[in-house]
Amino acid sequence: MFRELTRKKQSISDKECAEILKNEPRGVLSVLGDGGYPYGMPMNFYYDEESGSIFFHGGKSGHKIDAVRRCDKVSFCVYDSGFRKENEWALNIKSVIVFGRISEVTDFQKAMAVSRKLSLKYTSDTEYIDREIQGFGNVTLCLELKPEFITGKLVNES
Repeated sequence: MFRELTRKKQSISDKECAEILKNEPRGVLSVLGDGGYPYGMPMNFYYDEESGSIFFHGGKSGHKIDAVRRCDKVSFCVYDSGFRKENEWALNIKSVIVFGRISEVTDFQKAMAVSRKLSLKYTSDTEYIDREIQGFGNVTLCLELKPEFITGKLVNES
């Protein structure tokens, strides 16, 4: 069902894919939007290595949520900042694409625990995180992407 890379020599290992998902700050979540048009949006996220799930949080309404409720199949693309080899102009970028199904986290305690872990990825200010969760936790929607297929590659932009 899912396509393998055409240029297999460019593929990166599962471990490298996990490192990118763990360390990079944002990616693009793509859903089937209004009128069947793809809708991609930049998202902060948290990758849970233990479960393999990717978590997002945001508001409880809007284009993204309407799309997710209509169709739970999504893709999520994350890429690193790249590097240049000495004396070369071209950028080398590692990217990961995750295909899977996304659903709302309905357990409030789990959603808040995930929100805390997601927030800790971006700041160590626990007082700020506590205030945000206390003030906005009840209006925050947490989404869980369960991967069905993950592929990664290294591309040289030359």
